[in-house]
Amino acid sequence: MHEKLIILDFGSQTTQLIGRRIRELNTYCEILPYNKFPHDATDVKGVILSGSPYSVYDAAAFKADLSAIRGKYPVLGICYGAQYLAYSSGGSVEPADSREYGRAHLSYIDTDEPLLKGILSGSQVWMSHGDTITVLPKSFRIIASTDDVKAAAYRIDGEQTFGVQFHPEVFHTTDGMQLLDSFLDICGFQKNWTPASFIESTVAELKEKLKDDKVILALSGGVDSSVTAVLLNKAIGKNLTCIFVDHGLLRKNEFEDVLRDYEHLGLNVKGINAKAKFYGELAGVKDPEQKRKIIGKGFIDVFDEEAHKLKDIKWLGQGTIYPDVIESLSITGTVIKSHHNVGGLPEKMNLKLVEPLRLLFKDEVRRVGRELGMMSNLIKRHPFPGPGLGIRILGDITPEKVRVLQEADHIYMSLMREWGLYDSIWQAGAILLPVQSVGVMGDERTYENTIALRAVTSTDAMTADWAQLPYDFLAKVSNEIINKVKGVNRVVYDISSKPPSTIEWE
Repeated sequence: MHEKLIILDFGSQTTQLIGRRIRELNTYCEILPYNKFPHDATDVKGVILSGSPYSVYDAAAFKADLSAIRGKYPVLGICYGAQYLAYSSGGSVEPADSREYGRAHLSYIDTDEPLLKGILSGSQVWMSHGDTITVLPKSFRIIASTDDVKAAAYRIDGEQTFGVQFHPEVFHTTDGMQLLDSFLDICGFQKNWTPASFIESTVAELKEKLKDDKVILALSGGVDSSVTAVLLNKAIGKNLTCIFVDHGLLRKNEFEDVLRDYEHLGLNVKGINAKAKFYGELAGVKDPEQKRKIIGKGFIDVFDEEAHKLKDIKWLGQGTIYPDVIESLSITGTVIKSHHNVGGLPEKMNLKLVEPLRLLFKDEVRRVGRELGMMSNLIKRHPFPGPGLGIRILGDITPEKVRVLQEADHIYMSLMREWGLYDSIWQAGAILLPVQSVGVMGDERTYENTIALRAVTSTDAMTADWAQLPYDFLAKVSNEIINKVKGVNRVVYDISSKPPSTIEWE
């Protein structure tokens, strides 16, 4: 059983970031809705209360009974969390004269306070709140101030309970990691939660849970399903069967390349060529949502058919990761969207789910993959949509259009690696547009297709900026595609950010 820190989520946009920072300090944490503190909390060693979009005095504000937490565990309230602790103890929280947002500096620090160990006066912090604590309850003691915020940080005498009205989790708070690290020391954490310890404990848990049962797993070639496969293989070996379906919409040579990589990892993989089925069902379909549904259903049908050829399968393995789990619960604990990677399969096949990565963030999945000795091309692979090139061909899909896009995309990706740009990009790909334009090749007039290139930088895909790739690189890619890919005479570069545009075009 992991010793863990619980983060109670009051709806802040930075709650996941708090979780990531705690994990970066080699400490295991879980994010739960503000009103779902676990009854059986024997392994909990500390609690953080997150920020919130509400004011504590709003009628709709999220309110929690903290009597089961205060005095029993060290508690750190951040922004709304700090204000809620003060307000619910009889203090006053009121709208600030001016919204306190952006950089500020600590002008007073209680240097004897363990929470602020190693932090000096003048340290920069990041404020983001429209309210401020105007009256602290009795037994609440100020331990840090800025010029504008007297109670920038406080502690409650007689308890290991603290509040900060700034955000230690964000990059702009210079000593934020130091403060969080000091809080973990106050909680008594050993800080020994590493990729190696995760692998050791997860493999032991999987062996205990699965015993001699057989598991089937759908592989996509992406990092999440690949790391899931290697972990399961380490635990149950030959009792794991992986299915990799070629729907005819993968990148050039991807089916063969990925199968070869998986064989190197010692996985039991069955590759299924289902191109003809998918091309047939997609013929003439232009609507993006309809294309997605056909590809999704087709995948389930193929997977189901292959699974029925195997005997005694009891579990479906999936590469669900922690942001999927967090996002699948609303702040009130009700499901708002399903994140089953293979939607509908567990119910259809009457299988139980096993999701070994469901507690990890994406960057942690990559660290675990490295620790498992996986090849960097599998670990660092850009995200690639389930429907593949099906949603990068705008309009209807034909084998000829797939060929054109595969060739163009292959040139783009190969040059990106050659120029050392691949690892600095979150996601990139080529899109075949349903646009033909006039061109000149030699002495001939052409009327051919347009390829759009897309590349974005991001940390979590929630927001993304278009990547400012070098002009000479883009010129090289354009020349190569137009000269070598029959059917293309124009290349454009997409300079839209998310929001308002999405990363994929469909």
